[in-house]
Amino acid sequence: MNFTDLNLIDPIAKAIQEQGYTNPTPIQEKSIPEILKGRDFLGCAQTGTGKTAAFAIPILQNLSNNKTKNNHIKALILTPTRELAIQIEENINAYGKYLPLKELVIFGGVKQGNQETALRRGVDILVATPGRLLDFIAQGIISLKNLEIFVLDEADRMLDMGFVHDVKRIIKLLPQRRQTLFFSATMPSEIQKLADSILNNPVKVEVTPVSSTAETIKQSVYFVEKDNKLNLLSHILKNDIADSVLVFSRTKHGADKIARKLQKDHISAEAIHGNKSQNARQNALNNFKSGKTRVLVATDIAARGIDIDELKYVINFELSDVSETYVHRIGRTGRAGAEGSSISFVDGLDLLNLRNTEKLIGKKIPVVKDHPFHTDNLVAQKRDSNNKPMAAGGGGERRPSRSPKPQNNNNKPSGSTPTGFKKPKNKNFTRKK
Repeated sequence: MNFTDLNLIDPIAKAIQEQGYTNPTPIQEKSIPEILKGRDFLGCAQTGTGKTAAFAIPILQNLSNNKTKNNHIKALILTPTRELAIQIEENINAYGKYLPLKELVIFGGVKQGNQETALRRGVDILVATPGRLLDFIAQGIISLKNLEIFVLDEADRMLDMGFVHDVKRIIKLLPQRRQTLFFSATMPSEIQKLADSILNNPVKVEVTPVSSTAETIKQSVYFVEKDNKLNLLSHILKNDIADSVLVFSRTKHGADKIARKLQKDHISAEAIHGNKSQNARQNALNNFKSGKTRVLVATDIAARGIDIDELKYVINFELSDVSETYVHRIGRTGRAGAEGSSISFVDGLDLLNLRNTEKLIGKKIPVVKDHPFHTDNLVAQKRDSNNKPMAAGGGGERRPSRSPKPQNNNNKPSGSTPTGFKKPKNKNFTRKK
């Protein structure tokens, strides 16, 4: 099948042809005809499957066929992150470039003035993050009473980020008669309950379950001690990879540390995470897309929605404790049938996550030993609740400890604290004789 078989109107067909679209992906092929009929839709599809076009294209066509002309918001697309919201709005703008519809994206982290001005001029399609949307509703700037289409995108990520209660508040403000489109990469029980509560006899489509990775992505693992990871990253970027690379870090602090190390080694790099301002995040993303910055270091939340054409390499500096995250991460490459490569650095703290990831995807990831920091001596170790290595006895499979030195309690240095006596922090304390 190709897009000409989907009965799209000429303005949309022309726009997507200019985008290089010829054959719809499975989720697009199954969703576009049903959404064009006005059906509610439940799609379980992971990142990189083309689901933005799957809902954006039929929404544009349905609204263009609507003869009602007013400045009310007719379609709302709710999404968890600013980056993803921006990406969706850019895609809608591209697909609808020959239509007289107006779209807008709103999100927090920036002053609301420009967004408010655009809203008051009138918007047909609104892409929003939950917090900023609720702010505008509370201020009386946005009304959803005339809404015709509601899209909840990345529902599982909404749950992960603690937005479910905000989503439920927004849903209560929607008109009862509407078309609802619900997309999620996974369907945990809470998300399934939410879907059941807002969908009316939906068409259900599951495409490429989250436990699978694209066959076009070459996956590999590098065993390396934790202290050598930064050096290994620089070595690979200087000697093995000449292209742009998206690097995933577990923490915001880690992302900044990685970027600083690469900059010190004369490799252009920027970090993107939740503590960065919206302008800083968008500038970093634009620099990466344009090639001005070679390496973008991102946390998982900040990276959701990053869509880089022809990105060839993803490096997991650490593996996530959530195995499904691995699939999302490496799905940033190998998109739309293109080839890509993912490299995962694995130390003792990552070994358990590697085992769980391989179990999820149903395959062993090949180990690359041809690098100067390879080690065969890794021992699996767990993290505590603060994401730090657990101490001895904490449940990890630890290296054998050295034989303890014999203790001679009769030869303690003078001034040592007696066993069983806790020395107070007050340095002026004097023991009673």
